[in-house]
Amino acid sequence: MASAQPGRSRRPPPEDDQDREVPARKAAARAKPARKTPTRRKTSGAAAAMRSAVEQVSELLGRVPESVSSLRPIEDGWEAEVEVLELERIPDTTSILASYKVTVDAEGELISYERTRRYSRGMIDRPT
Repeated sequence: MASAQPGRSRRPPPEDDQDREVPARKAAARAKPARKTPTRRKTSGAAAAMRSAVEQVSELLGRVPESVSSLRPIEDGWEAEVEVLELERIPDTTSILASYKVTVDAEGELISYERTRRYSRGMIDRPT
């Protein structure tokens, strides 16, 4: 059952300074160890290239990419096709998406990007 006095603490405050002293062993047990910042190992390869391409295109366009539809190594880095929602509509199948060709160097820095295609979400590629 809920207490009639929700703001009341469970323990009364200590009466004098002697009660406030805590043995060093208990204080050490309660002290939280300093959190170490997780060291993220720089991953090289396709996964890092994809993350880098997505982050940089997102920053430039102001829109979060929906997916990476292709990724391939090139002579001095990576080339990716990134799908971005450009215009959201109702129903969702009429929303406008765009494909961007994104090139990043071996260190993951953006070299170039260009929009290669715009299409509605409900459009299906047909064999030519």
